[in-house]
Amino acid sequence: MEKKIHDFLSSGLLEKYLIGDTSKAEAFKVEQYINRFEEVRSEYELLQDQLELTARAQAMPSPDILKDVMEGLNDHQVIHLIGGRRFPKWITVAACIAALVFAGTSYVFYNQNRLLADENDTIADEIFDLRGDIDQNNMMLDNVMRQLMKLNNPETQKYVLRGNERAKDLKTVAYINPIEKSSLIDVVSLPDLSEEQCYQMWAQMQDRMINLGILDETNRNLKPIPYIENALSLTITIEQKGGVESSSMENTVANIPLNRNN
Repeated sequence: MEKKIHDFLSSGLLEKYLIGDTSKAEAFKVEQYINRFEEVRSEYELLQDQLELTARAQAMPSPDILKDVMEGLNDHQVIHLIGGRRFPKWITVAACIAALVFAGTSYVFYNQNRLLADENDTIADEIFDLRGDIDQNNMMLDNVMRQLMKLNNPETQKYVLRGNERAKDLKTVAYINPIEKSSLIDVVSLPDLSEEQCYQMWAQMQDRMINLGILDETNRNLKPIPYIENALSLTITIEQKGGVESSSMENTVANIPLNRNN
């Protein structure tokens, strides 16, 4: 039974179900596993939390609503011909007037047709832009799914860094896979600093600290950081604006040891 559950979790169906990319049969199978097995249900709830982390930012702006093709077309009067009467002698003048009216009406319809053609061109451009937005959204969805797969990898280790007394509200989550040698970081919250300071992340080695970059709360997406082999811990310090090349433990506001069993 454990092998059956393990094979199911490794199949990727949970991730596809979470983003609505399963067939009816696959969705039914996933729901059966969620209802029957506590381990699958727990994994599903964990995936939901991870999806919230990976998709926290950047909501794409919706495309403009396509404008109506024509607005407020003027009503056109219909000329009713009155029959049963004899034509007067000035029929030629009347015919000329009718011709002028017809020419004027034709000109109006010509302008309206040209306006309609312009509107059609505009709609075509907007549809083209909409297709581009759909392609971009599909790329983003694929990227989110790939990140979910990484986070759901059994070899991925999760580390939550919480601030000390100097930065009580600090919270950052690191995801490290020692097999694939990859690292991701999610900045959850960073307390405000002065304009002359910044938060910087480090990998603590036996004899030195390796710079992993500056943490910026304005970018709340999961983003990769360098994977450091044999690192003892992850550390966050407060440094001068722009970061420094080396630091000391005196500036530490968060630290967590790493599991080196792998």
